[in-house]
Amino acid sequence: MTDEAFDEDELFQREADEVYAELLVRIGEATPQPRLEPTRKVCELLGDPQRTAPVIHITGTNGKTSTSRMIEAILRAAGVKTGLLTSPHLVKVNERIVIDGLPVSNEALVRNWRDIAPYLAIVDAELLANGEEALSYFEALTVLGFAIFADAPVDVMVLEVGMGGEWDSTNVADGQVAVFTPIALDHQARLGNTIAEIATTKGGIIKPAATVVTAMQPLEAMDELRAAAVLDEAEMLIEMVDFALESTTVAVGGQVITVRGRAGTYSDVFLPLYGDYQGQNAAVAIAAVESFIGNGTVPLDPDVVAAGLANATSPGRLQLIGIEPTVFVDAAHNPHGAKALAAAMTEYFDFQRIAVVIAVLGDKDAHGIFAELAPVADRFHVTTSQSDRATPVDDLADIARSVAAEDAVIPFEDFAEAVETARAWAADGPSRAVLITGSITLVGEAIALADAGEWKP
Repeated sequence: MTDEAFDEDELFQREADEVYAELLVRIGEATPQPRLEPTRKVCELLGDPQRTAPVIHITGTNGKTSTSRMIEAILRAAGVKTGLLTSPHLVKVNERIVIDGLPVSNEALVRNWRDIAPYLAIVDAELLANGEEALSYFEALTVLGFAIFADAPVDVMVLEVGMGGEWDSTNVADGQVAVFTPIALDHQARLGNTIAEIATTKGGIIKPAATVVTAMQPLEAMDELRAAAVLDEAEMLIEMVDFALESTTVAVGGQVITVRGRAGTYSDVFLPLYGDYQGQNAAVAIAAVESFIGNGTVPLDPDVVAAGLANATSPGRLQLIGIEPTVFVDAAHNPHGAKALAAAMTEYFDFQRIAVVIAVLGDKDAHGIFAELAPVADRFHVTTSQSDRATPVDDLADIARSVAAEDAVIPFEDFAEAVETARAWAADGPSRAVLITGSITLVGEAIALADAGEWKP
């Protein structure tokens, strides 16, 4: 972005903040509306912007944001103009709508919001007249994303599901490729109490004659996805059968991987992300792009894969935000994610002692998260985030004490104090680090704190 463009974008910051404020007064993301018709109606009034480019649609419990970003990065390296819709944001709402690798400008955000606002109002009025809730935050944001992509315009839309799949507002778009990252228990109150029920809901993104690319799944999830694929006459590609992560080796700043794709093998590719699970996400991403470009029959250019993955980022996923002492953030907010995080901390780093600063939302399995992190945590600094759904500190500390020693659990009502105390402890001994995790909201707060404190030179 040029200095001139930057200055112009800064002029729209106040208006962009107003757009965000208008979104926030709508029903929040914690209580999504299980419906598609209102989103579909607004899109129809706007001329169906979700149909202006082909779609790759991604869902799953863990890894879907990282996988979405890798898919987008590889496509961009191949010369395709991309639009990426992802959630949640960590610091600024613009992060959710990405054009060619860059968050949407304030100017484009404001201009497109003004374009769609009258149509949102029409549908809001109809819903309220019928005794229904007005369009939610995520429904309105999804429409905004589609409008921005059509306005750009982009060559492909990479859409990350907000929650579930079948009734998620992104599902008004028809994915040419439907991608599934690992499915586990999460959001049970909304998606179902079993992995099979959750997989059924997520399988709703499969469209007739689409290509399905899935990571390895629990058997009950795989059965549901297979049934949905058969019903829609969709081709199904499964990790470890049709494609696989063949090898991964720890490297400075990430890992070097070899992936057997569905059409070719990509050897010794550098991935600047930590954790074997990120290598598996990369394998899924490569298979998805192969399916989109050349229908899976032509290998991708190895240089394109290498360039795409080398530039892949996953903010908030084992991200280094501070040095002297070392501070990482990770958005793990369920036991499955916490287990992968704990494994990565031991496999990719050799810290002798780790302080975990943690807050967990009330609808999450806090005990399961603590149980997975306990083997790598020397101390838990239990705190709270700004979310109104955050578990109270005293309650969370009691849960932590059920898996950790009494003197290893230290409660803090103030998040900044919890972090600064952990950083002081880490700076006071050799080979120590701080890990901030348990809540996506907390990760965003930590990144803002690090930026303000200039923790990195």
